[in-house]
Amino acid sequence: MRHIISLLLQNEAGALARVAGLFSARGYNIESLSVAATHEPQVSRLTLVIYGDEAVIDQIIKQSRKLIDVLDVVDLTSRAHLESELLIVKVEVMVGREDALDACLYRHHSFTIDETDRVRTLQFAGRGELVDAFLRELSGVSRLLELARSGTAAVECGKAILAGAG
Repeated sequence: MRHIISLLLQNEAGALARVAGLFSARGYNIESLSVAATHEPQVSRLTLVIYGDEAVIDQIIKQSRKLIDVLDVVDLTSRAHLESELLIVKVEVMVGREDALDACLYRHHSFTIDETDRVRTLQFAGRGELVDAFLRELSGVSRLLELARSGTAAVECGKAILAGAG
């Protein structure tokens, strides 16, 4: 089962490695990892997407709470939450496909952030499956040259916040 784990941790050297190590030590591949400082520079928010057995995920979450750098951790999977991923992709515009490319960008609410000769750099944001769908359609109307994905970022809906986030 797919799990979205969100943690707040001290923004200190080694903190990320200790958390990631808990998951990898148990044989779980981290599908996506996104981390950045919060509005409080000394605190970082880490979002992990992993696939695994619920009982083992619960055990790892309990163990991660014991790490000195971890302020709070929650499995957002079964909670109402919002998630998004950023995609930046370079494409070569195929001759005669310019209108099809523009229509694809319009349908997916994507936009061009740079254009040089026949190469465009595009930006798109959305849930991972929407990023995948956009890339599939995009590959039919242009030639993909390079891409970078941010990984999933997620927050719980409503007023709920992770302890230490406020």
